Amino acid sequence: MTVASNVKQCLTTIRGIESQLSTLALNSLDNEAQAVFHDAAITIETIKKDLQYRVLELERQEPQYKGS
Repeated sequence: MTVASNVKQCLTTIRGIESQLSTLALNSLDNEAQAVFHDAAITIETIKKDLQYRVLELERQEPQYKGS
């Protein structure tokens, strides 16, 4: 598996984690738990943005990875 494929797979996983954390924050009845899940989702969002940027950089540097 190429580096680009690994980064894209990681990005997909991060998106799923972000979605689950958001769902947990919305469905939690405990305010403290809601805050923890929300904070974790925000942290994951930052990581997701970094990975998205890295994918764009990989695609720019190695056009054969674009869209795969």
